[in-house]
Amino acid sequence: MKKAIVVLSFLLVSIVTFSQEKVDKISYKGKMFFYWGWNGASYSNSDIRLKGDNYDITLKDVVAEDRQTPFNFNDYFNPARVTIPQNNYRFGYFLSDNYTISLGVDHMKYVMVADQTVKANGSINSGTDFDGTYNNQDLVLSENFLKFEHTDGLNYVNVEFRRFDEIGHLFGLNSENFQINVTEGFGAGILLPKTNATLFNQERWDEFHLSGWGASAVVGLDLTFFKYFYIQSDLKFGYINMPDIRTTANKSDSASQSFMFFQKNILIGGRFSVFGGKKKNK
Repeated sequence: MKKAIVVLSFLLVSIVTFSQEKVDKISYKGKMFFYWGWNGASYSNSDIRLKGDNYDITLKDVVAEDRQTPFNFNDYFNPARVTIPQNNYRFGYFLSDNYTISLGVDHMKYVMVADQTVKANGSINSGTDFDGTYNNQDLVLSENFLKFEHTDGLNYVNVEFRRFDEIGHLFGLNSENFQINVTEGFGAGILLPKTNATLFNQERWDEFHLSGWGASAVVGLDLTFFKYFYIQSDLKFGYINMPDIRTTANKSDSASQSFMFFQKNILIGGRFSVFGGKKKNK
């Protein structure tokens, strides 16, 4: 504990020392950036419509959750396994000191809670134990009726436009070696889930399929060290609409749903000069 206090004190003294050195404002215009990180996600309830040649039924207010991979060094930092946890990665460009454009993937995992009871409307006539007409009746979503997951994953491929502002000067920080920045913006893109689904005890379906679109807004806090490396924490809120989700090998079988999502992200990244990145005088 004493060693930790000494190290923390050294870091604080270093930051204060850096902040006392008056320097030119750092320009990010023309720089590229990238990050890799991890997310935790939550989802609003959604209506799931299942449709095929002999059935058309809507499941009301279905509950789902994400699937966090328990933290371990192998899954989170082994290059061969880093795509297993819920993750975010992005590449972008500073259009100016204060505005960026970027392309990235938010790899979330969406898991319908098993054995929940929902209201169902519609009809099934597929020669199964679930055949019948449903008029706001209770239906248990047992595994032999429906398993429904976007676990490899709920892939939101999106373009973001953000504003970027240094706020360290508000706290008396004025250093090349440590900056505090805020970033906020919006994005939109496509949904390319790899849906793991089993419907009416048919053979499991688990393939990538372009299923819909999404839009989002984001705000983040960025701590930049030595101009090139940063740690960022983002909060992202968005809407997903997927009208064409594949559920079986039969192309006439499909599902549709829409819902809100909320992400909490921890990201590690870097910036590097391509066309600019010079200092700018105050």
